[in-house]
Amino acid sequence: MKDVTAAIIERDGNVLIARRRRDDRQGDQWEFPGGTVEAGETREACLSREMAEELGIEASVGPCLGESIYRYDHGAIRLIAFRVHWTGKDPVPRVHDRIRWVPRKDLRRYDFSPADLPFVDMLLSGAIDP
Repeated sequence: MKDVTAAIIERDGNVLIARRRRDDRQGDQWEFPGGTVEAGETREACLSREMAEELGIEASVGPCLGESIYRYDHGAIRLIAFRVHWTGKDPVPRVHDRIRWVPRKDLRRYDFSPADLPFVDMLLSGAIDP
């Protein structure tokens, strides 16, 4: 099972989500940005690295918000979400084809990757504080 990190980033009541490119696994689906933990890397270091690579931002990784396990056809992942704050310039998509700031209440309007859905539910229910 692969460990994969996800960033929950909020600004002014909106949550940052990213859409995977059409030619990626789960192409055209939305997700919370992040990536696979590499050998010898902490989850927090992974997420900080991924924020720089995927969004061009310096990130401060906060507390863990939970885990989701999902078994895709290509293998199982453990998705670990963290609260993330950033400083400096605004995020820009480098590996996704789009990013959006979405009000929590509108998250269900987007086709999320299955592993990310538990975090959508947690955001909508208030289990993850703003």
